[in-house]
Parts: sequence; C-alpha cells; structure tokens
Amino acid sequence: MEQFDVVVAGGGMVGAATAIGLAQQGKRVAVLEGHAPAPYDADAPMDLRVSAISPHSVELLTRLGAWPAMQAMRLCPYKRLETWEHPECRTRFHADQMGVEQLGYIVENRVIQLALWEQFAQYPNLTLFCPNKMVSTRVEADSRVITLDDGQQIRAQLLIGADGANSQVRQQTGIGITAWDYRQHCMLINVEMALPQQDITWQQFTPHGPRSFLPLPGHQGSLVWYDSPQRIKQLSAMSPAQLTEQIIRHFPAELGEFRVLNHGAFPLTRRHAQRYYADRAVLLGDAAHTINPLAGQGVNLGFKDVDVLLSEMDKAGEQWDQPAAWQAYERRRRPDNLLMQSGMDFFYTTFSNDLLPLKFLRNAGLKLAEQAGPLKKQVLKYAMGL
Repeated sequence: MEQFDVVVAGGGMVGAATAIGLAQQGKRVAVLEGHAPAPYDADAPMDLRVSAISPHSVELLTRLGAWPAMQAMRLCPYKRLETWEHPECRTRFHADQMGVEQLGYIVENRVIQLALWEQFAQYPNLTLFCPNKMVSTRVEADSRVITLDDGQQIRAQLLIGADGANSQVRQQTGIGITAWDYRQHCMLINVEMALPQQDITWQQFTPHGPRSFLPLPGHQGSLVWYDSPQRIKQLSAMSPAQLTEQIIRHFPAELGEFRVLNHGAFPLTRRHAQRYYADRAVLLGDAAHTINPLAGQGVNLGFKDVDVLLSEMDKAGEQWDQPAAWQAYERRRRPDNLLMQSGMDFFYTTFSNDLLPLKFLRNAGLKLAEQAGPLKKQVLKYAMGL
C-alpha cells in the first residue's frame, strides 16, 4: 500500500493550493481528482464560473508559484467597486483610497486551477491521481486508509477534504453540518459590451435579489442575477433575444449596450461544518463552509483556510500530524468564516424585501457608508484580507 504524509481529496483551486503548499514543506502529498481541467485556449469562450480574487489570495498564489501563469493566461484587474439600491445612495470604493494598485482581480476558476496544476511538476514529492476519487476511508492505527474508485488503497497520516460542498470526506468522517437553502438561484450571464468598463465591479440591490456586474478581459463582463428558482428557470429557457430584453429591463443603465454570449444557473445554499477536523481528517474551503456569493468571497475564504493550515502545520514542525495543529487551524478560521457568512446573510436579508421603512433605512445606511471614511476603509481592508 503506497504511503503518503497527506492525501488531499479534491484537486480544485483550494485542494491544489493546499497540495503545493504542503509539498513546499517537504511532505509527501497525493492529490485525488476525478476530472482534469481542460487545457487553456486563448480563443475559447470564457467560463461562466469566475472568482473575485483579493490581494491576500494573490499573495498566496504568488508564494505557490501560480500567479505568473495566471497573468500569462487571462484575468481582469479592477480598481473601483460601487454598490447601491437607489441610484442617489451609493457606496463607492477605489483602490487609490486604499493605497493599492488594484482592489482585486476577476479570474475564471479554471484558469486558477490550471495555473496551480502547472506547478505540480515542480515537486517530485507530489503525486496526482487523476481521474480518481475517494470512495471510502477508515482510520487504521495512526493513519487513514483511503480506497479509490479503481480499487487502489493508499495510506496517509492526514486526509484533507477539499472536495467541495458535498464533501465525501466530511460525510464519511461523520462531521455534521448546519445548512439552509436561501430559496434563491443565481444566474450567470457572460456578455460582450459596447462600453469599456473593465476597471469597475458594481452591484445593485433589488427586493428580488442583487444584480451585479463583474468585468472580464476585453469588452466582456459577467452579469449575476439573483432571483426565485422559478424566475431563474424561466430566464434560462429564453432565447438570447428574449434574455437580452429582460436584462435591459432589470439591470441598471450603467451596463450600456451588450450582446449575450452564454449563461448558466445554480442554487444558493449555506453550509457550515460543525467541526473542521476529526480522526486525522481536516476540511478546507467549500467542504467546510459555503457562503452566499453576494461579495464574491467564497474562494478567498478557502484560500485563507489554506494559508492558515499551512502556517499551523509548519509551526508544529515534527508534530504537524498531531491534533494540536488542526485545532489551531480551526480556532483561527472558524470565527472568521462565520463572521463573513453572517455578514453576507445580514445584507441579503436586509435588502431582500420591499418594506418602506426598511428601504429608507438601508438607503440612508448606504449614503452614510459613503461618508464613513476610516470605517469604510477598514471594512474594505477586511474583505481584501489586508
């Protein structure tokens, strides 16, 4: 039976980053992933699934060697962020106010994963099992035995679950979750625009859910439309001409002229694992927590998990495979993840109704936030991971 120090279940963005970081520490690492990302093609349409990468995440990706490869593919930096309900009550953020070059970057998830996978070859102590998935795991002495879908068995001192919201690692180690459905779906629509607006991302709140714009390279952008499952299903079935008409009717004039390229949709659900570790298994990213994508913080929280786990395991030295390191990781990350989840839920609930008194208060709040000075700056610094 092949022996590793750590087996990482899931080779997506968070799992791949974890594996590289552990390999940099000299550990023998195995990565299990069922599907390899398709090779990069500059002429291929942009993926629907994108992430708003914070400066903190850029620092981690740079340390892992992936950032130059991402820059060589495609991404879109942005300097400005605006949010509003009533057009006259806006909160604006600008990179110059923060003393940084960019507030963040919009990047296709596949580009991030590909850049990380390119680094795997740099580490002879990192082994990729693909296409392979974990089908079962058991504790045996001071290790975990992992059975793969092709019948292979491998052994490790630690199993890391970075295998997404429906994590097999979480389920098979008996870690419970607190979860609820937001009763909304999210539609992603890639568009080509007449107006260049690649330096800004904006979000308008409506009683039915937010309408957001994320800049993409060239004159392209990603529209994010929150609404009821029935409404999103209806929109998804429309022709490009019908969908264009609906976007013009329901999105702000800031968008300008555009052409629909492609679209997709997914449900919104919140999950939070009741523990982040158990019996030589640790959870990271969506396996530990999912969040309302209101502010695009999901993958940044996952990268924060990676950063802290790598730090705690490095500090533990030869005791890295003992529960103290994993306890320290959970102690540092769980409150921060819970705070971000609760903050997004507060905004979502506050802006998802049409009561006039509340509507007045929240618009007044946005207007006040614009003048908040140091407080506004501190909120943005927290979101950027600075």
